[in-house]
Amino acid sequence: MADKFNVVGISAHRVDGRGLVTGKPVFVDDLPKHPGLLHVALLTSPHAHARITSIDTRAAEQVEGIALVLDHRNTPHRRYTTAGQGYPEPSPYDSRMFDTKVRWVGDRVAAVAADTLESAERALGLIEVDYEMLDPVLSIDEALADGAPVIHDEDDALDVWDAERNISAHMVASAGDAEKGLAESDVVVEVTTETHYAQHAPLEPHVVSTFLDEQGRLVIVSSTQVPFHVRRIIGRLLDVPVHGIRVIKPRIGGGFGVKQEVLIEDLPSLVTLRTGRPAQMVYTREQEFISSRTRHPMRIRVRLGAKDDGTLHALAMDVLSNTGAYGTHGLTVLSNVGSKTLPLYNKAPHVSFRGDAVYTNLPVGGAYRGYGATQGYFPLETAVDRLAGELGMDALEWRSLNHIREGETSPIFVALGEGREGVEQTITSCELDECIRLGAERIGWSEKRGKREREGSKVHGVGMSVHMQGSGIPMIDMGAATIKMNDDGSFNLLVGATDLGTGSDTILAQIAAEVLAVPLESVIVTSSDTDITPFDVGAYASSTTYVSGMAVQKAAEEVREQILEVAALMLEADPGELELVDERVVAGDDRSVSLANIGIRTLYGVEQQQIGATASFVPELSPPPFLASFCEVAVDESTGRVDVLRYVAAIDCGTAINPKLAEGQLEGAIANGIGFALFEEMIFDAEGHPKTPDFARYKIPGPMDMPELETILVDSYEPTGPMGAKSVSEIGINAPIPTIANAIYDATGVWLTETPFTPERVWRALNG
Repeated sequence: MADKFNVVGISAHRVDGRGLVTGKPVFVDDLPKHPGLLHVALLTSPHAHARITSIDTRAAEQVEGIALVLDHRNTPHRRYTTAGQGYPEPSPYDSRMFDTKVRWVGDRVAAVAADTLESAERALGLIEVDYEMLDPVLSIDEALADGAPVIHDEDDALDVWDAERNISAHMVASAGDAEKGLAESDVVVEVTTETHYAQHAPLEPHVVSTFLDEQGRLVIVSSTQVPFHVRRIIGRLLDVPVHGIRVIKPRIGGGFGVKQEVLIEDLPSLVTLRTGRPAQMVYTREQEFISSRTRHPMRIRVRLGAKDDGTLHALAMDVLSNTGAYGTHGLTVLSNVGSKTLPLYNKAPHVSFRGDAVYTNLPVGGAYRGYGATQGYFPLETAVDRLAGELGMDALEWRSLNHIREGETSPIFVALGEGREGVEQTITSCELDECIRLGAERIGWSEKRGKREREGSKVHGVGMSVHMQGSGIPMIDMGAATIKMNDDGSFNLLVGATDLGTGSDTILAQIAAEVLAVPLESVIVTSSDTDITPFDVGAYASSTTYVSGMAVQKAAEEVREQILEVAALMLEADPGELELVDERVVAGDDRSVSLANIGIRTLYGVEQQQIGATASFVPELSPPPFLASFCEVAVDESTGRVDVLRYVAAIDCGTAINPKLAEGQLEGAIANGIGFALFEEMIFDAEGHPKTPDFARYKIPGPMDMPELETILVDSYEPTGPMGAKSVSEIGINAPIPTIANAIYDATGVWLTETPFTPERVWRALNG
């Protein structure tokens, strides 16, 4: 429906594109350094599980240029969560700035602030730490075993589900009676999958600069997805009132969820507050790998029961999630494993979900694009293929029979939200059938499925999967936008929404420009400055286009009404007879006045006023985008190597505000998912030490690793979204694992249930 718009639906250049492509200083570490800058370096634990019995920092403090050494003896003891979530956070308060116990290799021990980074690192090497070694817990099974060491044995942590059993979070939800439904089913399949540790691997590591402004307020310049959450959490942790903190987010060099965490802002902030000097901290690449956050490894069992006619009768999902050393995001990611997957097949009257997030002495799981749905769709969509096979049905036919449709709902929407109960929802747009049809046509499904064509030792197969996600967190997320008019007919758009490379500044400007009938260049965007821009929860939960975009649309509509009221006085007409067209207000008799003249009148003429408005939006729904994913693989049966030859993804994301940016989001998510499916893997030794802490040993996809990739934006319109839009950014990452797994089965007749699908793992499965 893009033909009904003038600015929306156009692949306009990014509003920040010029600065990015010309190398202007737009990232935190590029910005000019304040005089007297202190460099903060971090000492991390070499042990997976130990108590700190003593720390001697005297030698470190004597190094020239050392300004401050921090450890558990001189820093706040308050428990908090590093999860960048809305208050009250659903994650447990189980972290301290520095603790007397370390819980994974990479946990904090001490920090040094010095005139130079070299001095800080030299001082770190002089800190003497004595440890009481504790038995490490390095797997879910070890954590849940009787008599297992208790990882969180402190008595001041809050909202841990069962610390004695190493269970950080627990969630159950049901509709009907799944066990009864399975017993009543004619065909039952069961699948258990294991997914692995993976790193976000943003090109820009975590980086934060801090200083005191001329009023003595703390200014935090951070590569963050959640500036307003940073302000609140740092204020509470360091006993600084919210009004005493300003957080600024410049451009971000990648996040993918890892920067939805208040991870290092506290250290340079405390250094600045203690010394009065500006400070900066940048994670090394190794620290980014092991001391930041990861995807949660999971073991998931899915059971499906169907009647002989193919109708799904029962669906049960049981999840064990490895949250690592701390529970940040553990509950909400766990919940999303079910809440973003189970409603897709809403024909089953009997559905159940049960899950536990388990502490281990391994790196901490956090927010990662897909946020639990990535792990959940692996067993669900491979179980669907197995069930269709048992029923003698084509995989496309079975999915088309059982997937949710426009006008339908699912009891799981209410029973299972994000860390709590959800809200009732009815699907208001769904073009999944068209996505399936187009994707199948482009991949050559009917010609290739089941044929197992050979080229020497390589055998070909095709696979597919379908997906839904969401658009924000209903009744929880909030975004706001402010628009003011200038005297040349241009507009300032102020948004708290955080552009982390997705192009959200551009699409929000396009929404405003569409409502106000001006070209995109007439909208000047300022985003993510807690002093200047209105509140927004930040960039996560696929919320920006839908939630922040609706706030922009509402603010622009209010501004438009103000403009029409002024124009009515100037044209001596009724506001209801006027409309905005091409930077002018036009009356029915062809009389008109330019926006520039309106701006001049309101700011300098009679009845002076600032035309402007602030609007907020809290969603009542979370309309899901839908995706049909297809791929063709060649499996070398002599080596186990899997080559993805072609990939087709057809998506219903409502109106694509900027089609090229939407395609880029989908393509990037698929590339991320292919890496996770085939070779990205964090590996640890028997004592919990990382063996893959850099890009030399942790492989991410490069251009030569990518298949021929076709993305299809299916025409759709979401009536509750801004200009008919819903989300697009996360859903694509969920698809490659089950799509590739199903294609491998089509080629070889072997099901893979553990990721990544490395040549060794595939070869062993073929020869097992």
